[in-house]
Amino acid sequence: MSSLKTVLNDSVIIHPPGFYIIAFQTFPYIRVYIIFLAFVYVVSLVFNTLLIYIIFCDHRLHTPKFLAVVNLAVIDIMLNTSTIPSMIKTFVFKDNFVPFNLCLLQMFAYYTFVTLESWALAVLAYDRLIAICFPLRQNLLNTPLIMSCIISLNWVYIVGLVAYGVGIMTRLSFCKSVRVFSYFCDYAPVFRLACNDNTLQWLVGSYGGMFNLMTPFAFICLSYISILVTVFRMKSVTSRIKTLATCIEHLVLVAIFYIPIIIIFFIGLYVRAIDPDQRVLSLSLSSCIPPCINPIVYSLKTKEIKTRALTLVHRMKTRPQ
Repeated sequence: MSSLKTVLNDSVIIHPPGFYIIAFQTFPYIRVYIIFLAFVYVVSLVFNTLLIYIIFCDHRLHTPKFLAVVNLAVIDIMLNTSTIPSMIKTFVFKDNFVPFNLCLLQMFAYYTFVTLESWALAVLAYDRLIAICFPLRQNLLNTPLIMSCIISLNWVYIVGLVAYGVGIMTRLSFCKSVRVFSYFCDYAPVFRLACNDNTLQWLVGSYGGMFNLMTPFAFICLSYISILVTVFRMKSVTSRIKTLATCIEHLVLVAIFYIPIIIIFFIGLYVRAIDPDQRVLSLSLSSCIPPCINPIVYSLKTKEIKTRALTLVHRMKTRPQ
């Protein structure tokens, strides 16, 4: 199989035609697992689309909070779309070859949306922080325009950062193995295949990933510390419970997303002795399951969404045939 060659700083850079995705070699029920993920993808697509539709159609829900919820729903759809269809192609239809440019595109899509997911949860924490700790300044500090600007800045920053990280992958030369031990064109497993210096890619992957996971997570933690301080200053126990209840859905999403992905990030990046199939299985679950659970949690735990969803179902049932 011939390779594509380019010249960079008087050095020959070898780009292979593509990579072979190799994973789940010791996993006995891979087809069953992929079918499960296909079901997860359908649920994620349906519920997130329904959530976006409900919020879009009801002008009473055009608030900063639900603008942030729509942002999260869009990210959820794109995150699972970036990996699950390709997993079906790879592990069900046994077509595990990914062309070089398509590999970089998938890498860009996955890391853009998984990073956006992290920051989207921080944006929702900002909404809760302003609503609970600064209720009198809410119309000044958290308007739809301000929320739109925050979300837009997040997208511009993350797209630019990930584009740079993926762009420097073209500086690597792949003259040996092209077998990627992951369930998609994963950043670290790909750059470790390079036969020239990959220090820059390691620095971007490790420190960039750490910053974009830990900074939003730290902001969320600090937000909830401030929220708890405000709540425990309230004299009424009923008010405390009612206020904390508005945070439940967000806390559930934070726990589902951050706990597994932070553990896997550090283990996968710094502990190379981990079994490849265990890493791939854990990583795929931690990135594919939250986009499915997020809209369900918001639909069940948020009164406004649940009411609109039930109204929509009732209208569909009573619509004349």
